[in-house]
Amino acid sequence: MSKPRSAKAFENRTSGGSVRRPSGRHADQAWAYLMIAPMALGLGVFYLWPIGQTFYYSFTKTGPFGGNTWIGVANYSAMLEDPLLLQSIKNTLLYTALQLVGIALAVVVAVLLNQRGLRGRSVYRTLYFLPVVTMPVAVGMVWRWMYNGDFGLLNYLLSLVGVRGPHWVSDPSTALYAVAIIGIWTGIGYNVVIFLAGLQGIPTDYYEAAAIDGAGPVRTFFRITVPLLSPSIFFATVLLMINSLQMFDLVYVMMSTSAGVNASPGLPGVRTIAYLFYEKAFIEHDLGFGAAIAFVLLAFILVMTFIQFRLQKRWVHYA
Repeated sequence: MSKPRSAKAFENRTSGGSVRRPSGRHADQAWAYLMIAPMALGLGVFYLWPIGQTFYYSFTKTGPFGGNTWIGVANYSAMLEDPLLLQSIKNTLLYTALQLVGIALAVVVAVLLNQRGLRGRSVYRTLYFLPVVTMPVAVGMVWRWMYNGDFGLLNYLLSLVGVRGPHWVSDPSTALYAVAIIGIWTGIGYNVVIFLAGLQGIPTDYYEAAAIDGAGPVRTFFRITVPLLSPSIFFATVLLMINSLQMFDLVYVMMSTSAGVNASPGLPGVRTIAYLFYEKAFIEHDLGFGAAIAFVLLAFILVMTFIQFRLQKRWVHYA
C-alpha cells in the first residue's frame, strides 16, 4: 500500500531530502512581474529618472546658449546667501500653518454633516466638495476679482457698512492671508470627505454611554469624537502639509497679470519655495539653481513628514 503524498513529503523533510516546489510558482511570479511592469516602467520613466536628472542639474550651471557645466555645490552655497530663499521658507511655513485652520473647520463641518436629522445632507456635501474638483486657475481668477481693491465684491460688501477695504492681493501685509483663505476654501471639502468616513467608523456605543453618563455635546466632541477621529486627522494633516509646502498654482494666478507677467508689489509677501523655483528655473533660466531649490524643498518635505510620523505616537489613538 503506497503512502500518502503528505507522508512522503514529511519523510523527505525529516531525512534531509529536498522537496520540489510547485511547477506553477515560477509561472505565477512571471505573471505578477508582467502585471506590475507597466506601473514600474511609468514610475521609473516619469518619476525616478527626472529625480536623478534634477539631482545632477543641481550641481551644474546652465550657459547662456544652453549646455551645463559642472560646478559642484556652488548652487547650494549660493542658496545660503540668497535672502529670497529664507523669505520663501518663512512664507511657505506661515501658509502651511494657516492651512491647519482648515483641518479644524473640516472636522466641525464633518460632524455637523454626519447628523442623521440634518435635511439636505447630500446637497451640503456636494457644495462643500465642489471647490475640490474646480480648476485652480478658475478658482484664482474668481477670487482675484473678489479681492480687487477698487471694484471687488469683498470691498463692496465692506463699503455697505462704512469700511474701506484694502488692496488684498497687492498689499504685502494681507496678500499671504488672502491666498491662505483660498487654500482653506478649496481644501476643506476633501478633508470633510475623509473625516466623514472616519466618523462613520466610530461605534455608536461610545456616544450612548456618554449620554447615559450625562456628557454634553462639547465634552463628547473633545473626549470621544476627536480622539477616535485622530487617525483620519493625522492622515489629512500629512497630505495637507505636503501640498502646502508645494504651493504654486494659486500664488502664480493671484500674483500675475493676464499676460503672465508678475507685476504685483505684493509678490514678495507670498513668494513660496515652489514659486522661487519657478522664478529661478523658468524666468531667469538658471536651471541648476532651480534644481538645487527643488531638492531643498524635497528634503524639507521629508523632514517635516518624518517629524509628523514621530509625533503622531503622542496624539493619534488607534481603536
